[in-house]
Amino acid sequence: MFSNPDLLHFIFGRLTLDSIPMLHEPIVAVTFAAVVVGGLVVVGALTYFRLWGYLWNEWVTSIDHKKIGIMYIILAIVMLLRGFADALMMRAQQAIAFGDSAGYLPPDHYDQIFTAHGVIMIFFVAMPLVTGLMNFVVPLQIGARDVAFPFLNNFSFWMTTCGAVLVMISLFLGAFAKTGWLAYPPLSDIVYSPGVGVDYYIWALQIAGVGTLLSGVNLIVTIVKMRAPGMSMMKMPVFTWTSLCTNILIVAAFPVLTAVLVLLGLDRYAGTNFFTNDLGGNAMMYINLIWIWGHPEVYILILPAFGVFSEVVSTFCRKRLFGYSSMVYATVVITILSYIVWLHHFFTMGSGASVNAFFGITTMIISIPTGAKVFNWLFTMYKGRISFDVPMLWTIGFMLTFVIGGMSGVMLAVPPADFVLHNSLFLIAHFHNVIIGGVVFGMFAGIVYWFPKAFGFKLDEFWGKMSFWLWTIGFYFAFMPLYVLGLMGVTRRMSQFDDPSLQIWFIIAAFGALLIAGGIGSFIMSIVVAVIKRDKLRDETGDPWGGRTLEWSTSSPPPAYNFAFTPVVHDLDAWADMKKRGYVRPTTGFLDIHMPKNTGAGFILAAISLALGFGLVWHMWWLVVASFIALVGGAIAHTFNYNRDYHIPASEVVATEEERTALLAKQQA
Repeated sequence: MFSNPDLLHFIFGRLTLDSIPMLHEPIVAVTFAAVVVGGLVVVGALTYFRLWGYLWNEWVTSIDHKKIGIMYIILAIVMLLRGFADALMMRAQQAIAFGDSAGYLPPDHYDQIFTAHGVIMIFFVAMPLVTGLMNFVVPLQIGARDVAFPFLNNFSFWMTTCGAVLVMISLFLGAFAKTGWLAYPPLSDIVYSPGVGVDYYIWALQIAGVGTLLSGVNLIVTIVKMRAPGMSMMKMPVFTWTSLCTNILIVAAFPVLTAVLVLLGLDRYAGTNFFTNDLGGNAMMYINLIWIWGHPEVYILILPAFGVFSEVVSTFCRKRLFGYSSMVYATVVITILSYIVWLHHFFTMGSGASVNAFFGITTMIISIPTGAKVFNWLFTMYKGRISFDVPMLWTIGFMLTFVIGGMSGVMLAVPPADFVLHNSLFLIAHFHNVIIGGVVFGMFAGIVYWFPKAFGFKLDEFWGKMSFWLWTIGFYFAFMPLYVLGLMGVTRRMSQFDDPSLQIWFIIAAFGALLIAGGIGSFIMSIVVAVIKRDKLRDETGDPWGGRTLEWSTSSPPPAYNFAFTPVVHDLDAWADMKKRGYVRPTTGFLDIHMPKNTGAGFILAAISLALGFGLVWHMWWLVVASFIALVGGAIAHTFNYNRDYHIPASEVVATEEERTALLAKQQA
């Protein structure tokens, strides 16, 4: 049977033995062996401790926004390890590839690694961190019991995960794209990239993008429609405001990403010529379209981080945030302007002076509301009783680092400067300054801040501070040399250099990357040590930091229903206001609580989408047809499932609340 080439092609599409890199690449073979061994250990442990049923019932099928938020963050940390391994490999290559030395990575591999690094870090580290925190915190902050569409929440998470899985498959079957993280044509055209790399890119992003878009719609509706009584828009916590604006941007920008990847896919699969060099195609159109998504994406990531810093500064300075209204207006202004600043990518495309001037000014203006936020945090700190806990340290590290990234971004708003710097290592330094110094520092601050809310005990402070210092010092060692190189006009994306005088800067950058590796290791250690010492680090109050917003009014971890009674809000910083007025927890009068029921449909539909994506990558048309029919059929079948909710009986609510009453009484005794 297998001697028939037509049959083989029908079954396996483009997949042949030559498509399996580990058969002829020792590094990939060793990595694959390590992954298999690690996978077998995990499967063995889960089987030995009989955890499969627990995982399926409590986590995989969960529609609880808190558990979904935690799973997003676990996904992000796992992918961070993969994405950072790529970063270390690039830095090592650039530190040694000078003159006669070609380094240890062939150009082909280097290009794959930097593409995978960018895609993973943006789509599968930064986005899940942001979405995870929003999922966990927002319903608690607004006094809701869950999100507006609980099933879609579960489905969104598993679609994002399956996008990440498809990227990981590319490591061992075929290859990933070699086109940079935005896959610019003509490099991504079928002529230049005939393999499966760009197809992996397209379908991983399409699958994950569906998840992100649905999550955005879900959170917008949740914030607009499900706020507690009395919580007007101008009484919402700043983090909720930034989440609302972020999700509006997601809904505005991600359909553009979907559309542009569809057009690129049609070029590759159907032979259309939207972005090719011939038959009327125009690669510039791709660049313009991808940046309509790409630049708002930066603000999609940074706005929730601004929200985290606002909550952290207010909490650890023991006072109300300075300039709440201006914070809100600044957030809205940034949201609007972020959809316009992408046009500064026109600068290098022959636009006229008037066009360049308009969008240059727009790009500069966006720094004003950003600066207003920084000053509001500083004014809050002024004469505040600042407690330098780990979240506060991340906030201060952010302010110093992000401001440099912001100022260098404004330099890119000057057309002549942009023309010189936009394709140099300067841009890499600027981009990492705002993404790491802003988003990553913000997400670490948020994880440390809300960890006791999620699990009932704090993270280990020593390892948390170690992580902060190694990350911060490592960051400056890693990226300040790239500013120097960028200002000297050294081209980015290079894997080898002729000028030996540049080498010292790359060696310093590689040393910085090693320090950051220590920071990531310390962060993981802070979790491991906290789990070991959890009894000592436990928080029974539910409010370990003296928080100011509603999530701190619940137990840690919060019950499945979040709030036994829907809170009534009278002022900004609702929980601080309630404490000031002598709020007493109700201990009687509990009723049955209506809640959504867990479902496995989200996981199953996402798994079918993964099979569809894999089939499309390898041109296994039988798998494409079968999985598409299964996807549509599964989605329709789910619409007929009316058994989607249940009631938590009042007796269970009473038992849960009495347990907390006893704990609080013990604390006060």
